[in-house]
Amino acid sequence: MILFKSGDLVTRISHGNDVVFKIEKITDDVAYLKGVNVRLCADSNISDLVLVETKNNEDDKRFYEKLETIRNFERSDYFYIPGKILHVDGDREYLNRCLEFYKKANVLAYGVFSPENQMAENIVKYLEDINPDIVVITGHDSEIKKNSKYFSDAVKACRKYQRDYDKLIVIAGACQSDYEQLIKSGANFASSPKKINIHALDPAIIALSLSLSDKNKNVDLLTLLEKTSNGKDGIGGVNTRGVMTTGYPR
Repeated sequence: MILFKSGDLVTRISHGNDVVFKIEKITDDVAYLKGVNVRLCADSNISDLVLVETKNNEDDKRFYEKLETIRNFERSDYFYIPGKILHVDGDREYLNRCLEFYKKANVLAYGVFSPENQMAENIVKYLEDINPDIVVITGHDSEIKKNSKYFSDAVKACRKYQRDYDKLIVIAGACQSDYEQLIKSGANFASSPKKINIHALDPAIIALSLSLSDKNKNVDLLTLLEKTSNGKDGIGGVNTRGVMTTGYPR
């Protein structure tokens, strides 16, 4: 019999070993799991688990390979000021991965860890302190956890603070979130239209792309969504302008 411990990387036999999880804790033969690359928490009897040897970060590599295409703008005598990002996340590990992603692209981003049920009551203070162009509200969600309500409340607080969709871009949701509810609450972009799992970096790729897009131009919505792991099935949104300022000369 295989002995499992906290920190082990596993997959679930009953789900076709489709998602790699990290064991957070084990209680009475039940393992509590967190997705390595997808924003999903689950639990499973240890008899349904299989150990995997290494963390699969191929998806991360694919996101990083997109950075040069996202930052593909004329350099010559122009200078550029990317939009500022506030990223509020219910998971510290995913938050740090997203902040590293922004850093790699030389975009100014502030990260705040917050349990989902506390996001709405604190987010206006973060907005006042940081004055971002883009705010990301994400963490964990599922049909069971039902954190969509907390994300929705946080989006509504953002819209009370700033009603103009172009002056504050709001990106909200996680795995299996209630897309319609989040869009109706005022999000520019939200997950998940098809109630599927999204990659840990999906909200960040949307935020980064908008941060590096000209504020005087509408972003091509379909092209933007296709940069994420599952395209329009994982994240959807409304027509939105970029937030990057262009100046001349350098």
